[in-house]
Amino acid sequence: MKLLLDANLSWRLVPVLSEHFGECAHVNKTDLPKPAKDIEIWNFAAENRYTIVTQDSDFLNFFETKGFPPKVILIRVGNMDKKMAEEVIIQARQSILDLENSNYGLLEII
Repeated sequence: MKLLLDANLSWRLVPVLSEHFGECAHVNKTDLPKPAKDIEIWNFAAENRYTIVTQDSDFLNFFETKGFPPKVILIRVGNMDKKMAEEVIIQARQSILDLENSNYGLLEII
């Protein structure tokens, strides 16, 4: 599985999440402009077969109007530090892995 973390999540999550999900990248560590526009992130993820992990509901809007790919994991938990983000994402591991092999394009973590 290939996860692309949006700018609203810490780049420090990459090594830990890579252990659980395989390839993981952060938008700020790609060739995208800094800061990257949401549509640039969307297109990059689609072209490179990433699933976007974000707290930004703008990606829900893209999903609703454009469909998928890319698939989107929308975390609907309020402000959280790196440790909490790590725990929330890892606790949803099976649902995230199921998303990859499903006909669905959106997973909301609440």
